[in-house]
Amino acid sequence: MPEQWYSLTGEEVAAVLQSDPHRGLDEREVRERTARFGPNELARTPRVPLWRMFLEQFKDFMVLILLAATVISGFLGEYVDAATIMVIVIINAILGCVQEYRAERSMEALKELTAPEARVIRGGLEHKIPAAGLVPGDVVLLEAGDRVPADLRLLQAMHLELEESALTGESVPVKKQVEAISGKVTPEDARNMAFLGTVVTRGRGRGIVVATGMATEMGRIAGLIQEAGSEETPLQRRLAQLGRGLVAFCLLVCALVVAVGIYRGEPAYQMFLAGVSLAVAAIPEGLPAIVTVALAIGVQRMIRRRAIIRKLPAVETLGCATVICSDKTGTLTQNEMTVRRAVVGQAPLEITGEGYDPKGEIITSLSLRSEELQLFFKIAALCNNAVLTRSGITIGGLFRSLVRRESPVWSINGDPTEGALLVMAAKGGFWREELERQEKRVMEFPFDSERKRMSVVYKQADGTLVAYIKGAPDVVLELCSHHYRQGRMVPLTPRQREEILRQNAAMASDALRVLALAWRRLGPRTEGDLTEAEVEQNLIFVGLAGMIDPPRPAAVVAVQRCRRAGIKVVMITGDHRLTAGAVAKELGLLGSQGHILTGSELDQLDDERLGRVAGEVAVYARVSPRHKLRIVRALKQAGHVVAMTGDGINDAPAIKEADIGIAMGITGTDVTKEASSMVLADDNFTTIVAAVEEGRGIYDNIRKFIRYLLSCNVGEVMVMLFAVLAGLPLPLLPIQILWMNLITDGLPAMALGVDPPDPDIMYRPPRHPRESIFAHGLAWRILGSGLVISLGTLLVFAGVYSLGHVHLDLARTMAFNTLVFSQLFFVFTCRSERHTIWEVGLFSNPHLLAAVCCSILLQLAVTYVPCLQPVFHTVPLDASHWLIVILVSLTPPLFNTAFRHLQLRAREKIMYIKV
Repeated sequence: MPEQWYSLTGEEVAAVLQSDPHRGLDEREVRERTARFGPNELARTPRVPLWRMFLEQFKDFMVLILLAATVISGFLGEYVDAATIMVIVIINAILGCVQEYRAERSMEALKELTAPEARVIRGGLEHKIPAAGLVPGDVVLLEAGDRVPADLRLLQAMHLELEESALTGESVPVKKQVEAISGKVTPEDARNMAFLGTVVTRGRGRGIVVATGMATEMGRIAGLIQEAGSEETPLQRRLAQLGRGLVAFCLLVCALVVAVGIYRGEPAYQMFLAGVSLAVAAIPEGLPAIVTVALAIGVQRMIRRRAIIRKLPAVETLGCATVICSDKTGTLTQNEMTVRRAVVGQAPLEITGEGYDPKGEIITSLSLRSEELQLFFKIAALCNNAVLTRSGITIGGLFRSLVRRESPVWSINGDPTEGALLVMAAKGGFWREELERQEKRVMEFPFDSERKRMSVVYKQADGTLVAYIKGAPDVVLELCSHHYRQGRMVPLTPRQREEILRQNAAMASDALRVLALAWRRLGPRTEGDLTEAEVEQNLIFVGLAGMIDPPRPAAVVAVQRCRRAGIKVVMITGDHRLTAGAVAKELGLLGSQGHILTGSELDQLDDERLGRVAGEVAVYARVSPRHKLRIVRALKQAGHVVAMTGDGINDAPAIKEADIGIAMGITGTDVTKEASSMVLADDNFTTIVAAVEEGRGIYDNIRKFIRYLLSCNVGEVMVMLFAVLAGLPLPLLPIQILWMNLITDGLPAMALGVDPPDPDIMYRPPRHPRESIFAHGLAWRILGSGLVISLGTLLVFAGVYSLGHVHLDLARTMAFNTLVFSQLFFVFTCRSERHTIWEVGLFSNPHLLAAVCCSILLQLAVTYVPCLQPVFHTVPLDASHWLIVILVSLTPPLFNTAFRHLQLRAREKIMYIKV
């Protein structure tokens, strides 16, 4: 195939690639080319093999020392102990490897969910597919905000401009063309090409894929795509620092235990092995890994609730959010626009029907054959890029099938607002596919949030050019010089302008989104000479179309949940102030603490004044994306943690600036998604609130197993330290310490990572982003619980040992079981910092119950299975022994329940005194 695609015409490129520029490829051709060219992906860094992941579990310094000590004990004749310790270390390594593998697979699955998509024409129909599925010959559609998914030879370019800094380093957008280029040019000068990784900043286009994957320009220069989800969260970094401090402290205590033991005459090798075993058990070296796994599990849970996390720090930040700034259309509302009312030539219209079904009546005093009404429907159909489909089949030529007696499912491909106008026109008998048989579109000036209007130019059969315009009423009206009155076209006077604006305000106050429609005859001219300013002047105003997008019922409930959770919801919309206010009232956003600020009013405020009033504003109306960035900065300046939603390319700066940038998964552009830290798969506000709840739950779960792990580790260290300081023999042997670490720190701790959130988690205020992980007395709880666990174990050991040296194995067995069961019972207490286990529900986390039962069975096995007793130095326990073990093991959870009860009583007394 030729390399210089830019030198060929579009027809020649399609012929070489054996593709139809209008229908694209069929599925059989796609399958054949996929097998031939492979997926459209750049080469990735090879995944770490499982065997290497397993070996890396032995890189930890303390594990290496333990292995060395084990080998030494084997040379000293302690073969059973050495072999058993080796097995336990290998099992620990397997568990660590499994955890790491699960975390890696979760992150890979996350990247697949956030992979870029492409809009293609296949078999004459438009499809949205993963960009990796593109093959040479595919016909791709482009619009503003899209990232080009492969190397394309452009076939159409409507004011198309691309930002090619990913390829050339230049950030200035490049205007594109479709004409062939002669001679040899560099990629920077190939104006009829669109290259993988570049971004559409303006206009629309259509291109044919000429290269994919490593055959693209980006592939040739080995361009690297930054992968989401690889960075550590602030919490992970803080825990890594904490871990280093705990390592130093544990090593110091373990060294003290070893030194005192040797000084008292204990065998040096046994004390050394005990010290190393205690260090391995006590040092929470797996804490960062467990946090990663918990984050990964939480991310998977968010995915099930339709929130896709692109950057792990967002999970942590979600729990701190104090303000959610949300777009109105499609997020707080249903995003299924329907035109209900219209005004044409001063005459009101009522339009019946539901959703996107083009069945309905036009109720008006006007004749349906009147010039202004026919023009109104014609503009709605032609100044439009949406596609009306029936049961997944594009209308193109099938509009006559309406006479059939069937109930098809209708939907819209494209913007819902344009879809509503298209359906209204169909109800009036005007179909774009039929109209374009007589008129051909030759130019388009696309809608954007700054212009607030869209214009198209059509050439009629006689060569006359006609412009059709739609947009915001106040904007379009400024460009109009005439309008229709009683069937005649007359000049537009200031008084009549005011009347039209009053009609607009009346419709907007009923929560209708209003668009103005206008047109202009340009005469027989060459379309290439026309500019935007020439087309959009001296327009003839035709009418207003009022459409409704009702609030989602679930969004009303979600707003109430946010208010209870201490989160302020701010609605941002480009709609009229009255429309925005009506929707905000239905959502419950406008109360005594909130008011509406328009874009023009916002422009009059400097950054300092905006920062002072931002906390009081509940609705921003008539704003553009450039305002969003100021709103985010003002709220952050006021001390808020801000979540901001967006979909268009111009929203990307605000989304990047926000603490939590949220992109729309359905309507969002590729650029916006890449700037975001979270993507809503369903564009639904309720999903944001669900993600906040999950974010809070994940943080709570991390605190839960930090509390559990550190309390248990403190208890283990204190048991050994107090015993040697009191002149007692070692209450636990090295093999017992390592076994206990295996069955208590493994499965139960992991099960806490999937614990369901507290029922009142959305009744609490957001936590401060710089709040310590040990806030709210967690450090004291850890020390207190560890002390209670250690004292109970030591009491059992000392009590039995005091009966005589002959009872040492019995004393160790009872201490061993007491410490294990104390930890297994204590894990249930760690499930909530605010509620007892009975309030949370004993059976609400089946994973934890299964983990604890599994650990209990394993512990009973080493106590009673004859072949394991000499290995773990245990003896069987009778009923009286178990009564003592169970009663003492229940002390930590009972202590914590009593402590919580006293806290609640104290808090109630304080509240009573304040009242």
